[in-house]
Amino acid sequence: MQKRHSFDSSQVIYRAQELLDAASNRYRITVQVSNRAKRHRYEEFDSIDDPAMKPAIRAIIEMSDELTQPEIISDN
Repeated sequence: MQKRHSFDSSQVIYRAQELLDAASNRYRITVQVSNRAKRHRYEEFDSIDDPAMKPAIRAIIEMSDELTQPEIISDN
C-alpha cells in the first residue's frame, strides 16, 4: 500500500505563488522548478522513495521550503 502525502492542491498552489511572488523574474523561477523536477525524475529511476508525489510538485515544495526556511540550506 502506498503512503499518500498530506499536500493538497491548494497547498501546492499557495507554495507556487509564494515562489513567484519572491522571484524577480517569473520565467527564471519557472525554469529552475522545471530543472529541479527533471533532476528528481531522473533520480527516481535509481531509488523509489516516493512514487506518489510528482517531480514538479516535489520541486515546488522543496523550493518554497528553502525560501521560507533558509536554515535548512545554510552551510553551518
